[in-house]
Amino acid sequence: MTAATALDRVTEAASALAAPIGLAHASKHFGGTVALREASFDLHGGEVLALLGENGAGKSTCVKLLAGVYQPTSGQVVLDGKPVLFNGPLDAQRAGIAVMHQHPGLFPDLSIAENVFMGHMPPSSMAGIDRAAMHERTVSLLAAIGLDVDPAERLSRLRTSEQQLVEVARALSLDARVLIMDEPTAALSQREVARLFQVVETLKTRGVAMMFVGHRMDEIFHVADAIAVLRDGALVGVERADRLSRSEAIRMMVGRELSSLYPQTGAVPGKTVLEIERLTRAGEFADISLSVRAGEIVGLGGLVGSGRTEIARALFGITQPDGGTIRVSGVEQRFANAAGAMAAGIAYVSEDRLGQSLVMDFSITENAALTQLDRATSSGFFSRTKVLDGVSRHLDRLKLRFQSFDQPVSTLSGGNQQKVVLAKWLATSPKLMILDEPTQGIDVQSKAEVHAMMADLAKTGMAILLISSEMPELLGMSDRIVVLREGRQTGSFARGEATQEAVLRAATDVEVQPLSSDAGAPSQAASPLPTGRAGGGWIRSLLARRETGLLAAMAAVVVPVLFINPLVASPANLSALAMDASLLMIAALAQFLVLVTRNIDLSVASVIGLSAYGSALAMTAGPSLGVAAGILAACGIGLACGLFNGAVIAFGGVPAIVATLGTMSVFRGLVSLWTGGRQISADQVPQAWLDLTGGRLAGVPVMILIALAIMAAAALLLNRSSTGRKLFALGSNPKGAELIGLPTKKLVLTAFGLAGTLAGLAGALWASRYATIDARVAYGYELAVIAAAVVGGVAIRGGSGTVLGVMLGGMTLLIIRNGLILARVDPLWLQGVYGLVILTAIGVDALVARRTAGSQGAMREAA
Repeated sequence: MTAATALDRVTEAASALAAPIGLAHASKHFGGTVALREASFDLHGGEVLALLGENGAGKSTCVKLLAGVYQPTSGQVVLDGKPVLFNGPLDAQRAGIAVMHQHPGLFPDLSIAENVFMGHMPPSSMAGIDRAAMHERTVSLLAAIGLDVDPAERLSRLRTSEQQLVEVARALSLDARVLIMDEPTAALSQREVARLFQVVETLKTRGVAMMFVGHRMDEIFHVADAIAVLRDGALVGVERADRLSRSEAIRMMVGRELSSLYPQTGAVPGKTVLEIERLTRAGEFADISLSVRAGEIVGLGGLVGSGRTEIARALFGITQPDGGTIRVSGVEQRFANAAGAMAAGIAYVSEDRLGQSLVMDFSITENAALTQLDRATSSGFFSRTKVLDGVSRHLDRLKLRFQSFDQPVSTLSGGNQQKVVLAKWLATSPKLMILDEPTQGIDVQSKAEVHAMMADLAKTGMAILLISSEMPELLGMSDRIVVLREGRQTGSFARGEATQEAVLRAATDVEVQPLSSDAGAPSQAASPLPTGRAGGGWIRSLLARRETGLLAAMAAVVVPVLFINPLVASPANLSALAMDASLLMIAALAQFLVLVTRNIDLSVASVIGLSAYGSALAMTAGPSLGVAAGILAACGIGLACGLFNGAVIAFGGVPAIVATLGTMSVFRGLVSLWTGGRQISADQVPQAWLDLTGGRLAGVPVMILIALAIMAAAALLLNRSSTGRKLFALGSNPKGAELIGLPTKKLVLTAFGLAGTLAGLAGALWASRYATIDARVAYGYELAVIAAAVVGGVAIRGGSGTVLGVMLGGMTLLIIRNGLILARVDPLWLQGVYGLVILTAIGVDALVARRTAGSQGAMREAA
């Protein structure tokens, strides 16, 4: 052994000892499936280790072991040279490990600043959130990654690429000593990738250890200091990046040489299949003209947000253009929907594989059947044989790796999921195939198979429109390339004319710089969003708020009813209405706390009934105990019911609608057994109990003051405390909440516990106000409670809503009820009216959401 070799080994050993984190003979089994076998590697300070491998090779398993999402079946995670057991992502974060996951764990309903600091928000001196500090720090982090947006802006307003940059900012906010990046560039433009790599270089100088998981070889060899390769769950080897060629890296990944990643079709283009002239859709694209011939692959290039996907959606009938013409095989077409496009022989593979192309809980067979339902039936019944006849040969050609056709598609790797998408569309025998990012997020072997399939299809005469953000793919597979910038056509190149520099110049209108030197350029996608002033100012913002609509709805009911019956404005009626509204607000607030976590509580009315009887019974049994005893008894009963509901849902895994439907009957049965047909009347309880809600303070009923105090406290909890914002985050993205280490089960238990306590308090107030209590208290009241929350703007899907909206929603319902009664409408119509109001509210929400998404998309394109 030479002295130099010995010195190298000593240096390597010292470096290994200093490694902040790594895996030592780590294996992970899922039942009988081995996801990872005996993997050992280290992440060193000031270096980037790239993790390469096909989909299903074990890369994501390694990421989740290091991130604390999984625990090794055998072997160890090693932290600073010592074995460590992470019981969850929060443990890993506390150890200084930050993760940028492949599918960002972000919360669309929350602000950008809240997304960046969720789980570690800076505390204020009053046990709340220091929003000023959070805002200031977010501005700094966003500037570092080149994203120029308002930290107070809601995340859902950002493009996908901008949201990925927010994920980068979130990782940086942890000031971690280890940064793991799981395919962070999949949705980024070249400039955004360059900016990210500049951040990586800065982190290297600070001694941060990093791991980069990706499929794009250009990025891997640009950013990596060392490369670890996985194949079939086993570590093939770890090499220094400057000692490893790209062809050798591919050979290590797939176990053999790939003959050609970008095969040439050799096809002679035939007749024109697709021709569009001056196609325009306001706010998305304008004056687009191109053609695709049989046997030809035409590439559509441009930055993220340039209008490529929007054109594809218009060609497939998802959206309709405002002008221009579309001709398919010489026949002018105008597609009202996707079915019309399919009938004309067009197939569309969306870039959003998970959200738009697959039903993840369905099997391979069921997903394949979605595009051929008309042909996949026999005597009116679904025919599995016909489905497989249409799709199996395409799956065989794509070399799908699967266990059976009944296997849920969610259990397949990303590359194999994409093969199912391609096969189901090929089963329709289209004339034109639109492929939007067909190899995004899949491994190099799967890419080669998809490219080979594209070449084969072109040889058979199929026309292909290829949309890709990967320049090598666009250049390697396209016969012609049409380039877009900001929704307009800026260049067209034949295969021999197309170069990376020419395409990028047409896409950006700037001189192209090498990846490393372009890092400081501002992100094309990071232009500031238009402010409210550009769209009509504070007046438009005010009119868009749900609360304004509710006030208008109240006025629309009250004004005509005043003409019919002026008694609606009498002090007695207003006082009674306010008292009833106070009860409904508290109950609706309880429902709000549950709905915001993406759950529902159908048992709320039965909890109110049980608590009401319990509190009244406590007052009859021990009048000397005082009013506080009755309130505590009711709140205790409500808390117990709420915790039981929460435990069944959070720890038992039972869906909330099923669990609370069952407990609704259980709690109602308990109160029936408890009362035994008896009734507690006003003369059996102490006067102080009746005065609880009947009394006044400064002329205002005490019950109203109690309700307002509770609402104010709830608003502070939900909007100003870390726990409150975590509840919103959980409802906005439950899986994302788990990924970043939020205690999701405890949060669900907390929400149901608080909701039960509030329902119990509502029961006590009910018993005090109405005095006569029996087993039928609040019977059927759950519909009014849910209606009040939904009408008030609480999203059924979770993550959104306001306390003020809940208050106004409750008042709106009661004003409607009061108006109908005073207008002498049969009370039996009330339940139907409540149901109609719920449907109207949800319908309005859906309409507003679609219009808002459309207008925001147009503004982002304009920006």
